[in-house]
Amino acid sequence: MLAAIVASAMDSVPQSGLCDPNANAYDFKAVLLVDDHRQLAVTLQWVLADQNFMVDIANAGDEALQKVKANEYDAIVCDLMMPRLRGDQFYEKAVEIRPALAERFIFITGFGADPQLNLFLCKDGAKYLLKPFPVQTLIDCVKQLLA
Repeated sequence: MLAAIVASAMDSVPQSGLCDPNANAYDFKAVLLVDDHRQLAVTLQWVLADQNFMVDIANAGDEALQKVKANEYDAIVCDLMMPRLRGDQFYEKAVEIRPALAERFIFITGFGADPQLNLFLCKDGAKYLLKPFPVQTLIDCVKQLLA
């Protein structure tokens, strides 16, 4: 009986917007965050998620490569110095799989003076941040990349 009363009451309430697919729609962008420092990766995941990004984490380049094969990402934030598969090596392989990602990387590194990594960053004109960096700078870089 209560269900019938509630249903009857709902019939008299205007239902506009309930089936509108654009009502309160958000344009979420998928970001892959690749860093072997797990605590930093989780922290940056929360920071970017707070800005309405859907953030997936990989803690190694080979793990990130598997995620790129399985998923489409709008941007990738990637550490350069990682064991097994460095960020520059991951970049090359990821772009082979998904060429559209070539312009969608932001690299983060604490080794900006390393000659090999510096050559990679300068040669490809890559976007990068040197650790430690202000969190807002990362947010701004991701937003600018996806604008």
